[in-house]
Formats: sequence, structure tokens, C-alpha cells
Amino acid sequence: MAKPTTRATFQDYCLRALGHPVIEVNLDEDQMSDRIDEAIQYYQEYHGDAIVRNLLKHQVTQGNINAGFITIDDSNFLSINNVFNVNNQATQGIFSVDYQLHLNDIFDLNAAHGGIVNYELTKQYMSLVDRNINGVFEMIEWSRHKNRVNFHSTTLKDVGVGNYIVFDGYTTIDPDSFTDVYNDMFLKKYCTALFKRQWGLNLIKFEGVTMPGGVTLNGRQIYDDAIADIEKLEEQMQLNYEMPPLDFIG
Repeated sequence: MAKPTTRATFQDYCLRALGHPVIEVNLDEDQMSDRIDEAIQYYQEYHGDAIVRNLLKHQVTQGNINAGFITIDDSNFLSINNVFNVNNQATQGIFSVDYQLHLNDIFDLNAAHGGIVNYELTKQYMSLVDRNINGVFEMIEWSRHKNRVNFHSTTLKDVGVGNYIVFDGYTTIDPDSFTDVYNDMFLKKYCTALFKRQWGLNLIKFEGVTMPGGVTLNGRQIYDDAIADIEKLEEQMQLNYEMPPLDFIG
């Protein structure tokens, strides 16, 4: 099958790219499984097509407030850009400043009353007041290896039990759910190169051994060729596919 759509067909594609079944590729099933995992992990870490922006909501519990952190259940969650308290304005209803401002949006957007410039300045001022009074949710500590968000302020307590917090961030695309990932050109080439490197490593110990018929095994050459392929592909990843790093200002 030229277009792999499952892990099994993806593995078969990589083997055929190395010459199987015409050539015997000396790889164990566990070794191939490990190399596929390694290729997918590298792809998800760096390739721009492997991540999507997503929103994840969480209902606050008393346990979250006592612990001061929230556990992220989604193992594909990669990074957090922002955190929102979606209940802040909703609980105030018609008495919130935001609600009253939107009632007069059309009137305020009239050029005679300041237009869009005055409206934008008013929204920025309201945001500043809200940050000073209610605190900022950006005061968090997040590590996907810990798989939880720590809050270094009283904002989590202020949200209250039963209310919701929304995390704005990036998640990786699961190839088993979205099988078109297995047909990604870069992923196919990279995994094939990893197979080739493993194949070469397996044969290095037999280097120089002459087989029946006069054939001499050369695992070192296979290994060196694979290393060159991997380095070239990883350079292409950095130049063509990798997402630009976020700027840290402060």
C-alpha cells in the first residue's frame, strides 16, 4: 500500500523503502516499534503540521484549590499560551462594566464619540483595571512532563469550586486518530532513516564477514549512510518545517 494509514502499514512502507522483501532487512519487531515511536516523537516535537491550537476547559474542585495546581488530563497537550477565567464576567451579568459597554457599542463607535480609537483605548483601560483587581492568570508554572499547572497566586481560589478555567495552548496530533499523519512525507523519510541506522547497528558486529556466495556484510556503510540521511532531514526540519520559537520579553 503506497499510502500508509495505520502503524502496521507505515512500518511496511519503511521496510519496503529499504529494499524488503527483495533484501532481508535485519530488524526486530521491538526495534522497529521503538524507532516508529522515536520518529513520531521527533515529528510532534518540531514539525509545524504536527500541532494545533486548542482550548481545554477544567472545572475547579476543592482539591485543586487546596493543592494549588490543576492536573492536565490530556497527554497530547504541548504548551499553554494563556489561562482564562470564563466565569468572571458571566457571574456579574448586566451589572458588569463589559455588559454596559457593549450596550453602547454602536453609539460609541460613531466617529462623533471617538470612534474605534476611543473604543479600543477604553477596552485596554478596562483590561488593566481587571488585571489589577482580579490578578493575572499568567502567573503560572507549567511543565508537560509534570502534566500539571501550578498557580502562584490566589486566583485559583477566587475562581471558586464548580467554576471553569480554560487553557489556551497547543496539542499534538495523534496519528492513530488522524491517520493521514502516517502519510506525511517527512515522517516517512525520517522513520526510514531510523530503520536504516538500526539495521546498520545490528550488522556492524559482522563487518567484514564473508557470506556463502562471496557476499561481504558491510554494516558500517549502512550505518554511516543512515547518519548522513538523518542529519540532512533534521536540518530540513529546522529550515523548512519547525515552528518559530516564542519570544520571551522581560
